[in-house]
Amino acid sequence: MIAAQLGELRAWSGPIAAVLGSLALGLMVRRFAIPVLQRAAAKSKWPLDDILVYALREPILLVFLALGLRLAIRLLDVASATEQLVARVTLVIGIVALTWAVARFAAGATRLFAARGALPGVSILANAALFIVFLIGFLVALQTLGIAITPLITALGVGGLAVGLALQDTLANLFAGIRLLAGGRIRRGDYVKLESGHEGWVEDIAWAATTIREGANSMIIVPNTKLAQNTVVNYYLPDTEQIHVVNLGVAYGSDLDQVERAVIEEARQTQQSSRAGVPDFQPVLRFTAFGDFSVNLAVVLRTRNFPDRAGLQ
Repeated sequence: MIAAQLGELRAWSGPIAAVLGSLALGLMVRRFAIPVLQRAAAKSKWPLDDILVYALREPILLVFLALGLRLAIRLLDVASATEQLVARVTLVIGIVALTWAVARFAAGATRLFAARGALPGVSILANAALFIVFLIGFLVALQTLGIAITPLITALGVGGLAVGLALQDTLANLFAGIRLLAGGRIRRGDYVKLESGHEGWVEDIAWAATTIREGANSMIIVPNTKLAQNTVVNYYLPDTEQIHVVNLGVAYGSDLDQVERAVIEEARQTQQSSRAGVPDFQPVLRFTAFGDFSVNLAVVLRTRNFPDRAGLQ
């Protein structure tokens, strides 16, 4: 009896060692080889190789696990059907690892191009890339396991109506966010003013809501449907430069020609010396009204962006 148990233990020792050894090798690759690749990618001018190394860091353990299982089943004397099942499972693990790596790469590349201005820098794009890649990987894995995906897609289509009704508000916000993104009228980093009077910088457009950071460093969370339906002033379109009018008054009896020359000269110097001013803009002065105690005038200046207008004034 004991001899039989020892023989069975010896039979399993090789496969177990194969799995554990494969995992250990995977940990060593992640611990030592991946940092070497990261340093090499950092020296390269091609930006996507950094993202590629980042994408491979975690899923690589699944690849070595699949290799270990495949080697272990070859060391065991099992039925052909069992071997085919394990082979299919290891293939699914490989598909999961590949899907995970591709999803991380797609999300990283999306964020990279967003940071460079090629794409809107919003999380909805990275999340959409993750969702699409994982959905494709899930369907491929089911097909590999022998599960027909056509009836599943049909069932999802039928059940999707009930889910759509249950998640009506969520889906409305999702499509409103996509509509905002496709229109290009509100982008990350833009300075906007809402119909409610709140104003600030657009931080992100996510699945359900848009985040706006106020000047006091507080956050406004606005559902995408609200943002799409309301009137929004975007101070960064068509560009960030803005006309800013400063209203002044001078006493009756003043020499208005001298006032105009002095104010224009001061405004010109302000445009050139202020960080908020546009140096080559020529200020304009207009006398606007006879007030109760002064002659009113308006000086037209130009600021680099709307939030800095107070510094220019």
